[in-house]
Amino acid sequence: MWIIIKYDKNKLASLKEDLSKRLGKNYEIYLPKISIQKIRNNKKYNKDLNLLGDYLFCFHNNFINTNLLNILKYTRGTKYLLNGFKENQKDIQLFIKKCKESENKEGYLSHDFYDLKINSIYKLMSGPFANCVIKLVNLQKNKINIMIGKIKTTLKRKDCLFEPV
Repeated sequence: MWIIIKYDKNKLASLKEDLSKRLGKNYEIYLPKISIQKIRNNKKYNKDLNLLGDYLFCFHNNFINTNLLNILKYTRGTKYLLNGFKENQKDIQLFIKKCKESENKEGYLSHDFYDLKINSIYKLMSGPFANCVIKLVNLQKNKINIMIGKIKTTLKRKDCLFEPV
């Protein structure tokens, strides 16, 4: 069963250590990440971001046991456990499956993750127009037509990551 944990970003290592002490080695943690190319002082560098911010997925067969969940609430690095995970297991599994299918060789989510819709507004997270709000005009196989204000331009689809606004 999958649970969703809100964790303290500075204590992720201690959270993983405590989980391995309490659950053994038969648990799984999943953190979907994206890599964004940023430019600062005319130098390019890659920045890794967690897609879900300070939330992570954790799988263990014994999460049905409420005593185990009560123990996990007070684990170092855990802020709290999200409620409603028992009723939403199918949705959680579908989301994790979609994330894993759209990962590249390095384990980062690729541009195929988001379902882009024409005439929708997005924020570019990478590429030459990073942090700009755009309107998607047209989708092609390898290119997208966008509008930034009143300027219309074309970008390569694989070079850009989007975030819905």
